[in-house]
Amino acid sequence: MPNTRGMKNQKLAGGAVKLHVRKGDTVLVLSGKNRGRDGKVLSAMPAEGRVIVEGINIVTKHKKPQRMNPGGIVRQEAPIHASNVMLICGKCKAPTKVAKRLLENGEKVRVCKKCGEIIDTIVEKSGE
Repeated sequence: MPNTRGMKNQKLAGGAVKLHVRKGDTVLVLSGKNRGRDGKVLSAMPAEGRVIVEGINIVTKHKKPQRMNPGGIVRQEAPIHASNVMLICGKCKAPTKVAKRLLENGEKVRVCKKCGEIIDTIVEKSGE
């Protein structure tokens, strides 16, 4: 069972959690050993409520040799909880919360709560 502590009202079907960040966003780490550092989100995992951030939470893995991989000791990013990161706005360059607005033409957008700038549009998944 994924740990979704503090995200009661944002649960989706199948235990997934609605995340405030997505792949490609620049985020600031709020807590943990990498507090205060920023990086780009490499992958978002809504089912676990976690994200993988470039250069953050580096762990050492001992990989067994495979056909295409020689193996050895590998350093890679491990997931951190989504509540421990905050989006950095592209315009005001400050960590900010994200608001969701509906424009006059009917499209949903993510908006910076500090400067009001539109971050990007939210694409609804069809067929579900």
